[in-house]
Amino acid sequence: MSDPIAVDPHRTRDRLLVVAGAILIAATYSYLILSQPAEIAASGTSRAGLIAMAGYLVGAVLIAAGSVRQIPTAVIAMIPVAIALNIVAGQIVSTLSLTVYLDSIGTVLVSVLAGPAAGVVTGILSNVIWGLTLTPIPLPFAVVQVVIAVLAGLAARAGVFRHVYLPPLAGVLTGFVTAMVSAPIAAFVFGGATGGSAGAIVGAFQAMGRSLLEATTLQGLLYDPLDKAITFTVVGILIAALPARFLQRFPFARTYRVFGKGPLTRTPTTSAG
Repeated sequence: MSDPIAVDPHRTRDRLLVVAGAILIAATYSYLILSQPAEIAASGTSRAGLIAMAGYLVGAVLIAAGSVRQIPTAVIAMIPVAIALNIVAGQIVSTLSLTVYLDSIGTVLVSVLAGPAAGVVTGILSNVIWGLTLTPIPLPFAVVQVVIAVLAGLAARAGVFRHVYLPPLAGVLTGFVTAMVSAPIAAFVFGGATGGSAGAIVGAFQAMGRSLLEATTLQGLLYDPLDKAITFTVVGILIAALPARFLQRFPFARTYRVFGKGPLTRTPTTSAG
């Protein structure tokens, strides 16, 4: 006779992968904040730079590996489209040197429709594919996509996307968090030079006497809240334009009434007599 309380070994393994990835990312973040290795600014291939790059990237990949089994089959076909949306939008904005990024629209869209796990996988794959094909800069920032996916999924679960005025506010709050997460990466992995107009802003703050970490943090606080406000607003508009039948295909959206409609559950019938 089978044990009714037996633990699913796959679920246990997935949780361990996510925990291991989170611990590795937290350790890498702490290493950068506490040691603030100055040699990274002089050479992107320094020992500290390679440690930071590997820590963030491997940690993000572990989280993706632990999350992928939670994605419903119906959602998998949507992820490549969202990845392409992230990369194309991000590359265009980077080429034009705009003061926003717009490289997480696909991540937020998938997180809102299908939950944080699907968004995490989308965001990490976006940055890994982008980093391996076009420019290495997005690779360590995959951890930022994890944060965006989790916060977007929590916002959707809380009912933010039921109201037209709340997504921009949720985006601003997400931007403040991602600015703090991304600042050490920009400072101590790339020396503040991540391309576009961001490098010029960082240089301007340094000229005012700010340290490299302070300069990248201030630059992030200028860019990220605006970027995420636009991103969340765009996703809200896209969702409003999608037909209700399409939206109801996603269990996460139904279960948590992401769009203000109750879950598609059958009402039990009672027999007379």
